[in-house]
Amino acid sequence: MELSALTALGPLDGRYRSKTSPLAPYFSEYALIRYRVKVEILYLIALHETNQPPLTTLSEADRRGLLMLDESFSEVDAARVKEIERTTNHDVKAVEYFLKEQIESGDFSTELKQRLEFIHFGLTSQDINNTAIPLSLRHAVEQVYLPYLEGIISQLHELAHAQAHQPMLARTHGQPASPTTLGKEIEVFAIRLDSQYQGLKGLEYPAKFGGASGNLNAHYVAYPDYPWHEFADDFVKRYLGLTRSYPTTQIEHYDGLAAIFDQVKRINSIVIDLCQDVWLYISQEYFKQKTIAGEVGSSAMPHKVNPIDFENAEGNCGLSSALLEFLSRKLPVSRLQRDLTDSTILRNLGVAMGYAFLALQSLKKGLSKLEVNPAALNGDLDGNWAVLAEAIQTILRREAYPKPYEALKALTRGKEGITQESLTEFIGTLEVSEDVRKELLALTPHGYVGNAPNFRAAMGRREV
Repeated sequence: MELSALTALGPLDGRYRSKTSPLAPYFSEYALIRYRVKVEILYLIALHETNQPPLTTLSEADRRGLLMLDESFSEVDAARVKEIERTTNHDVKAVEYFLKEQIESGDFSTELKQRLEFIHFGLTSQDINNTAIPLSLRHAVEQVYLPYLEGIISQLHELAHAQAHQPMLARTHGQPASPTTLGKEIEVFAIRLDSQYQGLKGLEYPAKFGGASGNLNAHYVAYPDYPWHEFADDFVKRYLGLTRSYPTTQIEHYDGLAAIFDQVKRINSIVIDLCQDVWLYISQEYFKQKTIAGEVGSSAMPHKVNPIDFENAEGNCGLSSALLEFLSRKLPVSRLQRDLTDSTILRNLGVAMGYAFLALQSLKKGLSKLEVNPAALNGDLDGNWAVLAEAIQTILRREAYPKPYEALKALTRGKEGITQESLTEFIGTLEVSEDVRKELLALTPHGYVGNAPNFRAAMGRREV
């Protein structure tokens, strides 16, 4: 079979390819090779800045040429690396040979061509992998995932603002409870996601760069008087924008990457919680869903518009979190100075992030189709006057009325058909002042929402 969207083994590269393609430049096999090439090129440039014999500062033409090898790296170039790999049976060594080949045949100075052995000088494969992978992850998070999440947070803020004054029956333990507003309940999720967005945005991306055992042994044996440790710190920070882990074994200890995975996993959990709540609101008809011409809601029941976007988001978040949990649990564990289990596992990082990104797209689509149904929201409030029991007994407590909780419990608990009329009748039996009686009679489920309509003033406006 030819590889296509129909024959791909997994749905991210098959059914959902058009939706996950923005992540391909960061997590595909091509991307991994491209980022390895980038690190090797930048390392060769940085080495020349040490001016350790026979190295001298690169000419501007050679520097530009090397940077162009990085910027112009194509799928054809990646295919050439894979071709070399079939001989070397080593993916990082194939990158080294590819770069030597490109410089030898390219328009570079004789001096640079005589220094080809300084490509991958003193390094082990993990100095490349443990910089290329966190760099690609950082770019994917910053350039694709976070901007998309930011858009969803803004979408939720807008919905919350629009519905700030729409009263809604709350349900604690699934039972009718003290009313709230639809806007405030949506804002809960906007703020939760914003908090995790800020947390993910602020995390560092650690990288290992220290030679075969993490001690820069080969560098120091070749040039014992040069400050290689400082060089490595500077290279990782200034050239790659990462944070160098030190000391390490042959590999990055992955604690920092585990923190990133856990942060995304928390975002997934909040998205699942949001999707389940919206799903329930749809089932209660608090929300209707906009219909799209030509779409079919059910193969058998034409009247249905199923909440499939929220169900898809929930399922894909679950898949993502399962993989992220495994990554954050497994990667920090490696036998002695290293084993190879991290290598094959990290190749699935794009799968974990792919499902997380796919979930956000489903969520965004689902939110865009929601239409508030005030009639259902107000109807539920009209049918649940019993929720005013809390309000009535609290006012009676203020007035030192004897055993107010017990009086309201006897009236409402387990009773059906508590209506405005029955509450009015009950209030009429209370031995309270006329002012208090008027206060009690003025209560309605629609107005008993506390400061929910003013949640923004109470908390201060937060922007992502």
